[in-house]
Amino acid sequence: MENNLNNNYLFRAIEAYPYQLEVAVEALNYALAYEPNNVKALCLMAKVQYEQLSNYEIAKEYYNQAITSNMYNPDIYPDYIRLLVNNGAYTEAEKLIDFALDFKGTKKANVLLAQASLLEATQAYDKAIEVLEEAKIVALNNEFLNYVDAEISRVVQKRKIQNSKNRAKEPVKKQEDKPKTNWFQNRLNNLL
Repeated sequence: MENNLNNNYLFRAIEAYPYQLEVAVEALNYALAYEPNNVKALCLMAKVQYEQLSNYEIAKEYYNQAITSNMYNPDIYPDYIRLLVNNGAYTEAEKLIDFALDFKGTKKANVLLAQASLLEATQAYDKAIEVLEEAKIVALNNEFLNYVDAEISRVVQKRKIQNSKNRAKEPVKKQEDKPKTNWFQNRLNNLL
């Protein structure tokens, strides 16, 4: 009975988020009171903390607690990686990506999308495009493919902007100033 009640609260929270935040948070609090290590509830609470309240550290704690509860749950990693990338924790995000891509059941397309975000954030645009193309290969629905195509076009635009900035920064080579000679020196040189 308890597990069933916990699931009811969790379903209520999932249904309410993000449109009815008060209902979602109340249901999550009840779900976590019944089962403090419920990975789905912990991840949703982390999303509430980060996306709605901008509490990066608290959201990170919830994700870490979810990983501690079940590190092989694929629901944790894509959102957690995005949280780390958006807050500049690139090294930590890279380690999490490597781990998430190594185990079965991971949502590989979503993890690759998060990896592309990391590469884009570090201005490695060519690598980001390669990873996005790989994400398209493992994608399982058309909406995801359309989304990835839009991401690719944005990254391509950023790459163009970066390339034009790099060209503008290149020093312009000046032509060597030739020593000015007047007509009299030219005439003397020709006579000699």
